[in-house]
Amino acid sequence: MSFTKITTAGAGTMGSQVAWQMAFHGKQVVVYDAIPDGLQKGKVLHREYAEHFVERRGATREQIDDTFARLSYTTDLAAALRDADLISESVPESLAIKESFWREASRHAPARTVFTTNTSTLPPSALAGFVDRPPKFLALHFAIGVWDSNIGEVMGHPGTDAAVFDCMLEFAEEIGLVPIPIRKEQSGYVINSLLVPWCTAALALVVRGVSDFQSIDRTWMITLQSGMGPFGMMDRMGLGVVYHVAKLIGETTQNTEALESARYLDEHFMQSGHLGVASGEGFYRYPNPAFAQPEFV
Repeated sequence: MSFTKITTAGAGTMGSQVAWQMAFHGKQVVVYDAIPDGLQKGKVLHREYAEHFVERRGATREQIDDTFARLSYTTDLAAALRDADLISESVPESLAIKESFWREASRHAPARTVFTTNTSTLPPSALAGFVDRPPKFLALHFAIGVWDSNIGEVMGHPGTDAAVFDCMLEFAEEIGLVPIPIRKEQSGYVINSLLVPWCTAALALVVRGVSDFQSIDRTWMITLQSGMGPFGMMDRMGLGVVYHVAKLIGETTQNTEALESARYLDEHFMQSGHLGVASGEGFYRYPNPAFAQPEFV
């Protein structure tokens, strides 16, 4: 089982990084987004990644040109899936949106196509009922900053074919990731089981008026001798992602604190388009955030 023709669904910060990583490592990638503006933003992000790879990662112009030659873009899901070996889904962290996507993908994808989700918090078994091929459905989870935080967490559900699971570990390595096998379903995998409670705890301190976000980041950075605190990390993850995760946690677990955090993010950031690093402003302003300055700590 080999995967050379990939469809990535969702062209936001996460999905665009996944597509770029795969294309840079030799895969033919069709980038799909249902929203034309979202697809256009994905193209802009790819141009930014290209410059980053040349200036910071030593990539040659030939490598960048070859990467772009392996990328194509569409808002037509049927066209995107016509010849796909694999789908990597990074649509918003909403059960309803994911259900709609996977039911539609099942209608159009060839029988050979393997389905992978990059959901941040949902176990694959929560989505497996939406696809027409549960044995070929599993999670391949990326960390934001894909090429630096290059883990590939592979997690199946009880009905996932063991051979597909093993092939996904191999595929993760092919695209420059360190494969992380997860043998038992865990909402949040390894990284988000640690990261999400950290971020939600930090948000709760702000929402409850305990302290301000910069002081919280300073506390973490000084105590842990770290270059980034929870609010800098949330900007990096994308505040849209953080919002959807908080909302999902709140709705599925009746967690009122998480719902309050989601409302806070919506009112203070989402409505004004301040989504973090990708938009140039979130809790901090980019490209030179305050927390990265020597005087911050």
